[in-house]
Amino acid sequence: MNSSLTFVLLLVAIVMCASIIKTWLKQTKPAPEGNAELEETLAKIEVLEDRIRVLERIVTENRFDLKKEIDSL
Repeated sequence: MNSSLTFVLLLVAIVMCASIIKTWLKQTKPAPEGNAELEETLAKIEVLEDRIRVLERIVTENRFDLKKEIDSL
């Protein structure tokens, strides 16, 4: 009985240590060099936010103004 308890405790300790080591290795890994891709994605997000602002403005205007805005496009 004592040996099976020791085995379980040892197994739990090994799993916990592996988890700690895995987390530590992820944190010490250098940051990826994808700055160009990040900048491109941020630029796309900014353009999309501008488009959403325009759509919100069009939708919240009066019906007459909406028709005029659509016709002008």
